[in-house]
Amino acid sequence: MTRSPITPVLEPSAKQGTHGKQDDQLIRRAELVISYVLRGGVLLSAAIVVLGIAMTLYNNLMQRSHASDASQAFPHTVGSVLQGVLAGEAQAIIMLGLLLLLATPVIRVAVSIIAFGLERDWRYVGITSLVLLILIVSFLFGLGGGRSSTPEQVLAGQPVSYFALVFVGAMGAGLVGALVGLGGGIFIVPLLTLVFGLPIQVAIGASIVSVIATSSGAAAAYVRDHLTNLRIGMFLEIATTLGALCGALLVAVAPGQLLFVVFGMVLAISAVPLLVRIGEELPTGVTNDRWARLLALAGSYPDRRLGRNVSYAVTRVPLGVALMYVAGLISGLLGIGSGTFKVLAMDTAMRLPLKVSTTTSNFMIGVTAVASALIYFERGAIHPMVAAPIALGVLVGAVLGAKLLPRLSNSTVRKIFVPLLLFIAVEMLIRGLG
Repeated sequence: MTRSPITPVLEPSAKQGTHGKQDDQLIRRAELVISYVLRGGVLLSAAIVVLGIAMTLYNNLMQRSHASDASQAFPHTVGSVLQGVLAGEAQAIIMLGLLLLLATPVIRVAVSIIAFGLERDWRYVGITSLVLLILIVSFLFGLGGGRSSTPEQVLAGQPVSYFALVFVGAMGAGLVGALVGLGGGIFIVPLLTLVFGLPIQVAIGASIVSVIATSSGAAAAYVRDHLTNLRIGMFLEIATTLGALCGALLVAVAPGQLLFVVFGMVLAISAVPLLVRIGEELPTGVTNDRWARLLALAGSYPDRRLGRNVSYAVTRVPLGVALMYVAGLISGLLGIGSGTFKVLAMDTAMRLPLKVSTTTSNFMIGVTAVASALIYFERGAIHPMVAAPIALGVLVGAVLGAKLLPRLSNSTVRKIFVPLLLFIAVEMLIRGLG
């Protein structure tokens, strides 16, 4: 028997009458525009990166240089990237593709302002404009960060199979990240440092790229399929980007190891309420609070697993905002996407269905990461021959994860998320304790 297509419905307690229907239509059109922007940015950046990799392989095959392109100096400013592109340098072309990937969340925010403006949704024009302003301020702080001591010869003599294995590992990280709302970066750092023996600076730079790649790749599908709550994502991005900016400014004076220990302990404790609700499919007894009604945050999503539309309410919005600021602060201080904390904030504090929490987290983590991405780029911590296979692998994994998630139940996603949460907590404690 063929099941009829699922179409989104309005959350009755928050949206009623003609005004509610018009409001919902406005957000649907904005979702489509944002989805197209994300998809276009991802495809174009991936095509440029692949072109640069092909040129690198061709140059090495033809032995046009005495050393492998992967071990040569690479551009780490916008000006040097553009100069290298005009000169036909392979690594500069790869960096151009990576820069476009890093810029995709910012372009998404800017286009969102236009989309909301065309729909005359002035409330979210203001909210999204504030997010863009915070990003611009973070870029100004990131400019002139100076070159770090990242070694140029980290990949000297590595065979093609080395990069293929990096790609496969990144694909797995992107798949898991898309399913449970993480950036994948939390897996990339130990993968590159422990398995592939790369310096921590290079691993963190690639981690930033992986977070943005997961967010852009998965969010394009999630937004199009109405799984993401666009309003919640836009509103909470104010807190998380502001927190990321503050974290980036405090990173020089904050005790890094102590922060890892504290973060690990918080995550471990946070697993307790999740374990209590390990089999929960949908939240029950949740009513919209005053902020949820004012900002029209409640919504619905089509659940393929249940075969129906699921309407949900949103509660404790101020607590969610506070936790999002903390998530952004952690991201800026530790160089991670802090997707785990975002999911916890929406699932535990605001009581969203877990699918909505993970997809909305995916939507947000790219913007949080890009708030500090320019700092890592200017420091030369984003190595093109590491970040390129990471970005491509994560993108492929994120797309696969986005196709798989709608077929899973919320309880299954929770059973995947909790062990990963505990794994990340242990890893944070180990890193903090040296």
